[in-house]
Amino acid sequence: MSRTERAIVGMGEGMIARRLVVRAKDVVFVKGIVEAHDGLAHVFAESGGDLTLAAAAGRDAELDELVDDLARELGGIASPVGE
Repeated sequence: MSRTERAIVGMGEGMIARRLVVRAKDVVFVKGIVEAHDGLAHVFAESGGDLTLAAAAGRDAELDELVDDLARELGGIASPVGE
């Protein structure tokens, strides 16, 4: 089990996660954008640009909007975790 998978399993109830795959060179940009959203989510980087964004339940719409915008802007792929 990868480090990110262990973190997701340990998240527990009350948390949601989304997967975002971008180019490796875009990871720092994504982390900066997420940090600028005042604690919306935490970013876990598995390898290269394979990212998992985890947020508190109830912020689903905000997280989905951010992940979808980033995927569209960066030519990435967004999906729920586990797909």
